[in-house]
Amino acid sequence: MLEPFALSIATIVEKLNSNINYGLTENEVKQRIKKHGKNEITVNAVKTKWKILVDQCNDPIIFILFIAAVLTFFFNDDLPETLAIITVILITVIIGFIMELQGIRSLEALRKMGTTESTVLRDGKIKTIKSSLLVPGDIVLIEAGDVVSADARLITIENLAIKEASLTGESRAIHKDLNTLPKNTILSDRKNMVFKGTTVEQGSAKVIVVTTALHTELGKIQQMGSDVVEQRTPLEKKLNELSKWLIWLTLIFATLIIFTGYLRGQDMLLIIETAVALAVAAIPEGLPVVATIALTRGMLKLSKRQVIIKQMEAVETLGATNIICTDKTGTLTEDKMQVHTLVFEDDAISEIQNKDTIYFEDLKQAEAFNAMLKTSILCNNVILNAEELRGDSIELALIQFAEKLKFDSKKIKENNPEKLEIPFNTSSKLMATLNKNEAKGYTVYVKGAFESVITHCKTILKDNKSKEFKNKKEWIKRENELASQGLRILAFALSNHETKPNKDELLSELTFIGIIGFLDPAREDVKATINVYKEAGIKVVMMTGDHPGTAKKIAEEIGLLSKNAASNSIIHGKNLQFGVEHHTNETKILDASVFARVTPEQKLKLIALYQENDNVVGMFGDGINDIPALRKADIGIAMGIRGTQAAREAADIILKNDKFTAMELAISQGRAIFDHIRQFVVYLLSCNLAEVVSVGLAALLGLPAPLLPLQILFLNLVTDIFPALALGMGKGEVDIMKRPPRKANEPIMSRKLWFSTIIYGLCITAAVVGITAYSYFVLEFSAQVINNMAFYTLVLAQLLNVFNMAEKKISFFKNEVVKNPWVWSAIAISLLITISAYYIPPVAKALFLASLCLEQIGWVIVFALGSLALSQIIKRAGGTF
Repeated sequence: MLEPFALSIATIVEKLNSNINYGLTENEVKQRIKKHGKNEITVNAVKTKWKILVDQCNDPIIFILFIAAVLTFFFNDDLPETLAIITVILITVIIGFIMELQGIRSLEALRKMGTTESTVLRDGKIKTIKSSLLVPGDIVLIEAGDVVSADARLITIENLAIKEASLTGESRAIHKDLNTLPKNTILSDRKNMVFKGTTVEQGSAKVIVVTTALHTELGKIQQMGSDVVEQRTPLEKKLNELSKWLIWLTLIFATLIIFTGYLRGQDMLLIIETAVALAVAAIPEGLPVVATIALTRGMLKLSKRQVIIKQMEAVETLGATNIICTDKTGTLTEDKMQVHTLVFEDDAISEIQNKDTIYFEDLKQAEAFNAMLKTSILCNNVILNAEELRGDSIELALIQFAEKLKFDSKKIKENNPEKLEIPFNTSSKLMATLNKNEAKGYTVYVKGAFESVITHCKTILKDNKSKEFKNKKEWIKRENELASQGLRILAFALSNHETKPNKDELLSELTFIGIIGFLDPAREDVKATINVYKEAGIKVVMMTGDHPGTAKKIAEEIGLLSKNAASNSIIHGKNLQFGVEHHTNETKILDASVFARVTPEQKLKLIALYQENDNVVGMFGDGINDIPALRKADIGIAMGIRGTQAAREAADIILKNDKFTAMELAISQGRAIFDHIRQFVVYLLSCNLAEVVSVGLAALLGLPAPLLPLQILFLNLVTDIFPALALGMGKGEVDIMKRPPRKANEPIMSRKLWFSTIIYGLCITAAVVGITAYSYFVLEFSAQVINNMAFYTLVLAQLLNVFNMAEKKISFFKNEVVKNPWVWSAIAISLLITISAYYIPPVAKALFLASLCLEQIGWVIVFALGSLALSQIIKRAGGTF
């Protein structure tokens, strides 16, 4: 139905063929479900276990390893070698499968929290049904605490206020009315409607459902989100680029060997065996395993801090994030109103939340202060006897403020019983109660919108007495000034009577007491976290659908804006313009930190603009209006407790404790993981380069083979993986959150890192080829002994290569690598496995191992230490990182 807010209730009921007093019949409901479908917004289908498994195999390195296994089996007929390669593939795939499955199960548990029920009128009877069975034309009854399950037009209301923050971003509850509205009324001003996914904060209503499922405002936004193409994480992109490089290098090496072997007239089977050996050597089989385990460890570490990671790569992406976009309500603020400012004729007090109770002791002697607190308690519908206080957020704030100052709300209500009430409505914009005084007589207590209350006031409390109210214009300026700061204003008044007045006399000749300004306060720990982000070079951007004044006030409190910042430092949604023709405006947008009154579509465009300018964007969100932005961002972060089910579905990361501060650890962990990935990539590639060049150079020089294919696999699975894993277990540098974020397009392997990799690899190659040539030409050992000496030299040289991974600006003997106990454990385990291989006959036979004498072992140690010494000399001379 088009624009139901612009139609009369009678017209809507007629168009939907419904009945306000009887509702729909069950037969009509069945027909409408067939026509419109269930009231469900289809979320992304749960990823099947089979799909998760297939995704783990979708990796270029896995493809190459599989091809190598096939070639090894068919050309070499070598089952042990084939099984070794397949084992590497299985380890990588299984770890990735288990971790992604764990993330999906965590999400499923959260998803089950989202099931709701609705109270409807059907066949003339009130029934409770699953909300998924609602249809257009259903008559629904809603009350405080309910979640609205479909878009509906109001039929009757009683003091109804709806919390629409999840849909519009507006932090305060919206009081509803029944007035028909113009056709062009914007969503946030449609006060005769309630919307799916919003919450009833106070009052009750009878409504008629006009749209369900994807046709609701929530459905439209989620559809917008599903149309957004999710971004691949930077780590996925970088690892894929690196894999492509390695594949090309492998093909080049293999082609070179086949070509040179053919020219030299070698046996084609021998040529292919050597090419396969080089292919196995060129691909760092340990890279997928080590990267997966490093990310898994980060994932598990964060889960202990209530941070659920749905995909492992998201951990590293956090480390690359340089812009964090966030909603205001509930993320940066407490999502509950508090008294912020009191203004009387004689006094004004601001920043009340920062003052202790002692400050207010003298004020309790003032007539105006006591009158305001008493009005706050008595002109208030919060139920005090309930286990948990429930009601309008403003009224709750008044009770909480009174109790903080040791006012006994229950006793005051008992001693001043209510006799009459004028409930709040959107026409009068005020509430009034008549209470019998504890001593004698009656008092009328009034609170409401400033402009509504002030018109009924003849006098004002001043110097503890009622005096003529002559300065109303001055008070209007005061109220406007506070409203411009984003505070929600309520005015308070009273009148005393010796006898009980009639209801139509309650609002006559009131005495004005003063006004209270309310604010949803910033979370206490947010400011410190934002300072940490600033030190880390991360820009925090607030995107809210709330009032610009409110956004400015919170931004100043948390340190996003300086105190008393100019009003133009906040960009209003109506002024947001995108496109080539608005280049100047885009520069201003990129520099801004606070956006107010923005729509879901504008959030989406803002994130796209940041990404187009080479930024990695993280997006905090919890509401329906955040879904498209959560999907578009490089990393979407949703709240686990307060976040909507739809927001949790769209996000990459879920904060189970809803704490903005939890991301500080996550970003630090992400940065450390990327540093570790770089370290072990350099380590693995330099080791593999040494294997490739050693085999290739020996073949070209006509030397005995220093390495056999199965020996290479053994090296890549033992001497490579354990030290690489140990590098991933490091804590990270102490100053990791004081560095600027790396550039979004910065590859894992920079030119300097490639150069370092080549130097380290060639230093190890020099040791391996050197001992091969020396054993062959000088010592004249047998081919098997020469092979074993080269093999053990490579084992030891690669283990010692781990000490090249520390930064050169730090002492060789005092650095993160040397201090890392995991590194020493990895070296010990690798040596133990290597020695054990010799004593296990089947393994020794497969690896072509023979016994070596002490002299031969001595030469192995000399050449291996020589490779480390050569690397360090070049490094300290400024040749590597």
